[in-house]
Amino acid sequence: MATSPLNTEQPVRGDQHEMSFIDHLEALRWHIIRAAIAVVAFATAAFFSKELLFHDLILGPSRPDFWTYRMSCKFAAWLGAPDLCINKIGFVIQNREMSGQLTMHISTSFIVGLVLGFPYLFWELWRFIKPGLYPHERQNSQGAVFFVSVLFAVGLLFGYYIAAPMSIQFLAGYVVDPTIENQIDMQSYLSTLTTMSVACAFVFELPMIVFFLAKAGLITPEIMQVYRKHAIVVVLVIAAIITPPEVTSQIIVTIPIVLLYELSIHIARIVTRNRTASLNAQLAENQGVA
Repeated sequence: MATSPLNTEQPVRGDQHEMSFIDHLEALRWHIIRAAIAVVAFATAAFFSKELLFHDLILGPSRPDFWTYRMSCKFAAWLGAPDLCINKIGFVIQNREMSGQLTMHISTSFIVGLVLGFPYLFWELWRFIKPGLYPHERQNSQGAVFFVSVLFAVGLLFGYYIAAPMSIQFLAGYVVDPTIENQIDMQSYLSTLTTMSVACAFVFELPMIVFFLAKAGLITPEIMQVYRKHAIVVVLVIAAIITPPEVTSQIIVTIPIVLLYELSIHIARIVTRNRTASLNAQLAENQGVA
């Protein structure tokens, strides 16, 4: 009987009927098609939600009534340090190209489609990879889609509400002479906002990356502890790249990444301990059979 091309579920390893290379390509093709449809659907919804997308979401950090700036003023009042209050954004966003706003509308909608569709994209990737795993590998990786999606969302929110506004506020307020007015091109503003937000979203995936590497035996907590100082230097470099050259912003970005690294050490320790116990139990079972 012919198999429908829509049936992309692959047999697990050890089945009598292994998929051919062409079958794998066919399965991958349908996973990509479904993922692309999801991205286009989210992007279309974003495109037709222009006011929400731009006025509330994209241009939010360019106004002094943005949530982050209001919280900074409350925090400044609590500390008795009025200089920490951000109540003015000293720049104007401009469009200098005839089709600039239309191009930005389309490109921004596509970026939002990718971001909103990321959990589904990862789920489709996981559906393609999962059937090729051994049963114990699938068992050890339960909840991967959920935790990857949660970490991505937390990192994205951190980037949007903390890292990006700090960068925008610093860069907008930096002047070499009071007579020079900051008139920012909208593509430059959008690039700063999306780069900061998406970069933080992927950086927050560190615990899951360490989890899978520890499951594969490629990393151990001892190695991570030995290279902790080196990792902190790398984190500082990353923070310096994705933030403006201003100490406060770099510290704000560095602290959660360092905490994620420490959490990853703990995760690697648990995974390694469970992996060692499983291997010892399997060895004892084999010796008992022999």
